[in-house]
Amino acid sequence: MARQFNIPLGTIGYWKHTDRAKRGECPGKHDPKCPRCDGRDLDEAAYSYLLGLYLGDGHISHYSAHRVPNLMITCTESWPGLMDDCEQAMRAVFPENSVCRVRKIGCRNVKVYSKHLHCLFPQHGPGKKHERSIVLEPWQQAIVDAHPWEFIRGLIHSDGCRITNWTTRMVGGERKRYEYPRYFFTNVSDDIRRLYTDTLDKLGIEWKHCTRNGNPYNISVARKASVALMDTHVGPKH
Repeated sequence: MARQFNIPLGTIGYWKHTDRAKRGECPGKHDPKCPRCDGRDLDEAAYSYLLGLYLGDGHISHYSAHRVPNLMITCTESWPGLMDDCEQAMRAVFPENSVCRVRKIGCRNVKVYSKHLHCLFPQHGPGKKHERSIVLEPWQQAIVDAHPWEFIRGLIHSDGCRITNWTTRMVGGERKRYEYPRYFFTNVSDDIRRLYTDTLDKLGIEWKHCTRNGNPYNISVARKASVALMDTHVGPKH
C-alpha cells in the first residue's frame, strides 16, 4: 500500500496501530485506569498534597509533539527533598504512569503523563490561574477536608516558606533583638489564597493578611501555637 500510493511506510504503520488501539487489540498495551472515569482507588492523601503543589507551581501542558498531556511541577534545585516528595505523590496518584524529572537552569520539572489529568485537575484552563476562577469540585473539597494538612503542606511547598523573623523590644530599659519563626504563603490568585485560609480556619490556625507594596498577596502565620502546629505537620522545605 505504501508503494502503491506513495505514502511513507511509517504513516501506514501508525494508522494500523491507531486502528488496533481503538479496538483494544494492541498486545501488552492498556490505558491506565482513572479514579474518576473507571472508579480506580485513589491515594487521597497523596492527591491532596499534589493538588496543593499543582495550585502553586504546577500546570498541565499538551505539546503537539506528545499525544498525552503532562502535569509538570517546577521545583528548585535547592530543595531535593521537595522533588522527592513531589515524585512520590505523583507515583502514588498515578501508579501506572511514567514519572520523570527534566533538568532546567536552577530547577527541575517533575512530570507525569496521563490522558486523565483533566479529570483529576479540572481547574486546568487557558491563561494564568490568577486570571480565572479556581474553585474545587465537591469531590476535591471532600478529599481536602479529609486530608487538610497534606493540602496545606503542598501549598507551602509550592508558594510558601518558613522564615525566622525578628524585631526589637525594650527589656529592662535596654533594646534587645527578638527572633521568632513565621510562615508565609504568597499567591496572586484570590481564590487560591482563600482555599489556603479556609483550610487554615478549619484547622484552628490563626493567620493574617500581610500587605506589601499595596499588594495583599501574602498570608502570615506567626502566632506561637499556630506555628507549632504548622511545624508538626508541614515544616520547612528541604
